[in-house]
Amino acid sequence: MKTSETEISIRGLHKSFGDNEVLRGIDLDVAAGEVVCVIGPSGSGKSTLLRCVNLLEEPTKGQVFVGGTEVTDLDVDIDAVRRRIGMVFQQFNLFPHVTAVENLTLPQRRVLRRGKEEAARVARENLVRVGLADKADAYPAQLSGGQQQRVAIARALAMGPEVMLFDEPTSALDPELVGDVLAVMRMLAAEGMTMMVVTHEMSFAREVADRVVFMDEGRIVEEGPADRVVGDPQHERTRHFLTRILDPAAAEPPGEGS
Repeated sequence: MKTSETEISIRGLHKSFGDNEVLRGIDLDVAAGEVVCVIGPSGSGKSTLLRCVNLLEEPTKGQVFVGGTEVTDLDVDIDAVRRRIGMVFQQFNLFPHVTAVENLTLPQRRVLRRGKEEAARVARENLVRVGLADKADAYPAQLSGGQQQRVAIARALAMGPEVMLFDEPTSALDPELVGDVLAVMRMLAAEGMTMMVVTHEMSFAREVADRVVFMDEGRIVEEGPADRVVGDPQHERTRHFLTRILDPAAAEPPGEGS
């Protein structure tokens, strides 16, 4: 359930890689229980923004707060903060030499110091949540890409996060495998999980997101309710991007793409 409490707060965020300024002054709040989808062209800074939230990328300037704790404070216990944040990447990053259930138990035991039995119980509960109870003893190579991504989501959930970050979680999947992963994310949204999702899945953004943020060239160009931003964008740059995403043929000049 979305509340008035702010779970993620980003203020004046800048990030440069050498002379390349990727983020140019981002201000963004995400309320507890809110689902915010971040869209935009490749190279617009979406993934970098997400990675700055849990300090996988260190901002050049600005502040990030998660649950009231300043992540960008030099004295922060970043490991403690990261335990509250689950992250799912484009690639699944599963350990290939252990089973699905072991992929979930190992982080719990090493990071949370849970006992073997408790970790296994939590692992199996979360495999049930993502619809993979029957794949607990399968190795990653025995699973489809969509199943591997659902294991990766279950692994993040097993750590008990307060916030989930998704960095284009379906972009590496064959189209027919995308639906099951999005269904799990819909379930989490319905349960009230605070989520920031970088995605090109416009139907998911429109259906599930409370708010959509459109980024371009390191800045937030437009943000608002999902129906308005995706269905009736106000900014010309947003309209152009969505035209290309939703109807690529319409965006191609005559004679191209044939």
